Amino acid sequence: MTNTSALLRLDGVEAGYGDLTAIAGVSLEVRQGEAVALIGGNGAGKTTTLRAISGLLPVRAGRVELDGERLDGLGSAAIVARGIAHVPEGRQLFPTLTVRDNLELGTRAADRARRADELERVFALFPRLRERERQLAGTLSGGEQQMCAIGRGLMARPRLLLLDEPSLGLAPVMVKLIFETLQRVNDAGTTIMIVEQNVPRALQLSHRGYVLENGRLVLEGTRASLLASPHVKQAYLGL
Repeated sequence: MTNTSALLRLDGVEAGYGDLTAIAGVSLEVRQGEAVALIGGNGAGKTTTLRAISGLLPVRAGRVELDGERLDGLGSAAIVARGIAHVPEGRQLFPTLTVRDNLELGTRAADRARRADELERVFALFPRLRERERQLAGTLSGGEQQMCAIGRGLMARPRLLLLDEPSLGLAPVMVKLIFETLQRVNDAGTTIMIVEQNVPRALQLSHRGYVLENGRLVLEGTRASLLASPHVKQAYLGL
């Protein structure tokens, strides 16, 4: 259940790489309990936005706030400690560690006493990870690796889960499973912000969405309004 209070707020955020400005003037919000999609083409600045939120990329201008507390200027470890977990594109697991070891790396220092409880919660969401608990992460299928990456993010029991292209490279049956699980995670109260090339899936999961093009937001709205938008239909839904 969502409410009207903004958990995450970006106000005029600018970020980039070297001399390149990848996003500029980005202002958006994600309310407590929502799932919000950030959609756009390749190079639009979607991953940059997530990296700016999670402290992996410096914010050059503007503000990033979590529940009213400023995050820009903090390091990524401090941002994780405040309740943001980032599941990056490409999963970025440790291939020579076991599934269990990879999951446990997601546990915040303050939560280590609850590590067993968090593992059980992740295994309940992804029973296949329980079956593969002692298997090296590098030997998992692509879908199983994505489960492990999402599970690692959930181990911190985040207030906000950032997801970057969770369906990339996965078979349709695995995409369906991943999104059904993310729906359960959101229904249980975890706020989600998702970047996803599969726009229909992303909007089906989300309450609202934003469209990012050439580093700037060009459209925002509810799931229904974006699905009905002629621009979204033509540019992202192939209709």
